[in-house]
Amino acid sequence: MAELLTKFPRRRTVLLASLLAVGMTATACSAPGEDRSSTQKSDAAVKTELGTDPITLEMYAETGFPLAKALADEFSKQHSNVKFNIREDQFTVIVENAPRVMASDNSPDIIRLPTMVDLVKDDLLKNLDPYFTAYGWDKFPASQLMQLRVGDNTRGTGSLYGMGLGYSVTGVFYNKKLATQIGMTQPPATVAEFEELLAKAKTGGVQPIMQFNKNTAGINFPHQALQNQFGDPTQVADWIFQKPGATFDTPAALKATQTIQKWAQAGYFTKDANALDYAGMVGEFQKGNGLFMFNGDWESANLDKSMPGNVGFFLFPTESPGGKHVAMSAPNTFGVSAKAKNPDAAAYFLNWVHTNAKAREISVTVGGSSPGGPSDLPVPSAAPNTVLAETLKASQQLGAENGAVDFTANATGGIFAAAITPEMQKLIAGQQTPEGYVKAVQAEYQKELSR
Repeated sequence: MAELLTKFPRRRTVLLASLLAVGMTATACSAPGEDRSSTQKSDAAVKTELGTDPITLEMYAETGFPLAKALADEFSKQHSNVKFNIREDQFTVIVENAPRVMASDNSPDIIRLPTMVDLVKDDLLKNLDPYFTAYGWDKFPASQLMQLRVGDNTRGTGSLYGMGLGYSVTGVFYNKKLATQIGMTQPPATVAEFEELLAKAKTGGVQPIMQFNKNTAGINFPHQALQNQFGDPTQVADWIFQKPGATFDTPAALKATQTIQKWAQAGYFTKDANALDYAGMVGEFQKGNGLFMFNGDWESANLDKSMPGNVGFFLFPTESPGGKHVAMSAPNTFGVSAKAKNPDAAAYFLNWVHTNAKAREISVTVGGSSPGGPSDLPVPSAAPNTVLAETLKASQQLGAENGAVDFTANATGGIFAAAITPEMQKLIAGQQTPEGYVKAVQAEYQKELSR
């Protein structure tokens, strides 16, 4: 599920937080009201040489996210003195465990980050500014690292506290055979055209959208895709970054929620959406049981293997013809624990991930995502006529249009589990109104920020 979470068998960023934020209070907390994001001191002296001494890097990664292990294995091949001890958990478990694990005496060197602001406030994340300078990360596009910065208790500015293992983009996968069956000859150019295709599919006996909504709200993908188009995406970003005065209770969010309700009532989602998990969704889509699936590029390589030549991908269309594309796009965020035993080696690995040719290739072929890194380094090419090639092209298009927005699921540590997921499930089941949904999400947001 990109904290999308996930962030899903990946981030899926940010995406799959389904447990309540119980246990999110770390043992090492700052004084009430103290802004650790701006006052935390980073180590001035860092080493950029790996050396030859034996090192074991402790990594806490996400189950179902093969990119982390693939990169670790390749790194060890190239640097035989470095081994990885990788602990994996579901993203939902990481959300609950991260503060406690990072505050312990056995804190990992490298950890998949569910959220950042609270971890920075509690002095649990290492400030990476010295490495930014030492490694010349100023050669990276500034927008690529923006979501990984924290300052004044908000994300988007300030010091660097994370790096991406792949930079994901989300959109809509479609079954080419089913698309032909309903007369779809090209991706829709507007939201209205997309809705016309949904209606044609339903009339033609084709399941319009295969989307999971069990445990974690996969229907938040199409919801935010609509929200991004129905209003100013800067307002969405400000809310995610916890900018003062930002709110979820906007006309755009309400219109998006009303649209999702309309789609549910029309049968565009499966009747069992609230009982369908991520793996089940992908499995049903692979069987040909859905025209569209809202998902991220991390699934590209898998779909190319399971449905060769039969899957396409497009960025969710704009509301008006010729408008700017906006899509949920985020790094698969990893950070270095403040109590890491090998912080320099951890930073060396993170730099290697972005700059080594083989590592960049793995990010594409295994992760299905753009490798990020310096703008002058080429993006490894994908095989022609593959969905991976289409997602990489979409990622480049999104970058050119500067339309990347983080996932609303990443707004706070508990918002996805405590509000978005249960309220979305109620909405789909007809037990919540669009107005009630928007207000419930904002109420939980304010509750969490007041803690």
